[in-house]
Amino acid sequence: MAILANSRVQEEVTKKLGIPASRGIEAVIKAKLIAAVTKEVEAKSITHAELAKRANLPRSAVTGILSGSLQKITIDRVLRLVEAVGLVAEIKLHRLHNGSFREP
Repeated sequence: MAILANSRVQEEVTKKLGIPASRGIEAVIKAKLIAAVTKEVEAKSITHAELAKRANLPRSAVTGILSGSLQKITIDRVLRLVEAVGLVAEIKLHRLHNGSFREP
């Protein structure tokens, strides 16, 4: 799974939430990872309790994360969920060209 956080989406998130650009990128990445975990949970009929056990997280934390709460959610916890559903995250970095992002 490749995770790309393009600048247009990040800028929209940053403006809507009133947060620094770096936090916007983080929010977009977390949201994409959580969406992938949710898709796997639904496809494999994994309960929140089972996912929590696999990821070694409290069930309440799993439920909060999968319900879309991004506040106080560390990337570490999200990556533990990614691994618990059998996925591997891949983050690709690209250079900015003339100050703008271009996907490869």
